[in-house]
Amino acid sequence: MSEPTIFEAHSSYVLGLLFTRDSQILVSAGMDNVVKLWSVPDWRLMSTFEGHANSVNSIALSPTEKVLATGSTDKTVKLWSFPDGAELRTLQDRKKVVSAVRISPGGEWVAAGSYGGRVMVWTLSGEEVVGIKASAKNLSSIAFSPDGKTLATAGLGGDISLWMLPAGEKIGALSGHEVAAWSLAFVHAGRFLVSLGYEGTIKFWETESWGEARTLRPQEPGVRGLAFSPDEALIALSMEGKVQLWSVGEWAQQAELPVGTKSVSSVAFAPDGRWLAVGAADKKIRVWGL
Repeated sequence: MSEPTIFEAHSSYVLGLLFTRDSQILVSAGMDNVVKLWSVPDWRLMSTFEGHANSVNSIALSPTEKVLATGSTDKTVKLWSFPDGAELRTLQDRKKVVSAVRISPGGEWVAAGSYGGRVMVWTLSGEEVVGIKASAKNLSSIAFSPDGKTLATAGLGGDISLWMLPAGEKIGALSGHEVAAWSLAFVHAGRFLVSLGYEGTIKFWETESWGEARTLRPQEPGVRGLAFSPDEALIALSMEGKVQLWSVGEWAQQAELPVGTKSVSSVAFAPDGRWLAVGAADKKIRVWGL
């Protein structure tokens, strides 16, 4: 593995990262209220999306990659034309911090999870689909199933709730994490929902029965985020001052990547498998060649 390329990307924490499907653009979101686009592999700044009045906490691209959704502490969701950055519309549900935003796999809906436990789903044209009171506590993560029919929500409290769309009917709840669940991801073509708990365990839930199929336990505490490699054979775990790479099959650590600051706030694999990008509190992005 190569030494990382390191560059200052934002004027505050780097909170979100994603690559375009062709792995040619890295998108970053910051606590400095902006989104930036970086060319791959020279990591040159291509453009900056400005419009939010506070921290950009979450980003998501539509399947066509023509629309970027952003969720912010300014309590709004913005939809942008991608990659030119023209602001298409601003959406707002309740006056609460938007902590998570996702676009459905079919590209018809955008969902936003907020503090206060509410999820709102709109069409990409801005029409309200359904509002869901998912929890009495703050939400930190939401995820669409690959068929777009199920929305999973999680946050403080540790339970994961499952909702049928578009009606917003609750179809289940998964318990097993302590205090909070940070991250959610559907993997293996939707056969499993993966969740990361505050206590540091990673759970695989089998989506036919919603039974707990597997629990993985990192050797160190303090895991706060995860990302799967494109082939889903590796998990990158962000923790204090570093990122660890683990093989999913035998659950063996493959590498440890040092990050020069305690708070590692985001991690993303390039779809072509060539790059791993890490965002941190020191305003920098570090990119390792894999």
